[in-house]
Amino acid sequence: MKRAEDIIIQPYITEKSNFLMSQGKYTFVVDKKATKIDVKKAVEELFGVKVLKVNIINCKGKKKRVGVHQGYTAAWKKSIVQIALNPGEESYLQKGGKKAAVDKKYKTEIEIFGTAQ
Repeated sequence: MKRAEDIIIQPYITEKSNFLMSQGKYTFVVDKKATKIDVKKAVEELFGVKVLKVNIINCKGKKKRVGVHQGYTAAWKKSIVQIALNPGEESYLQKGGKKAAVDKKYKTEIEIFGTAQ
């Protein structure tokens, strides 16, 4: 299993991703072999947030030309991660049907993007 630092390569910041931050959705460039589960675990570990949903997009390389030489840019993978804006406490049932609650402190935004507008 890869480390979280190897899965999340960098944040992907565009006008659209800045707009989506207000809805709790953050965009990252991720490893090409990463799955949705890998991305979810990596974001929760690195940033201390509760991930609700992960969408992954494979971006193919574009055709480029320099003089007579033709080629493609590198293909990459993009991930849109939705986090909980107001996470509550988690509860589960113990043996005997007794309800227990775990009060984890989750963050409500990711700091590397700055403040969401």
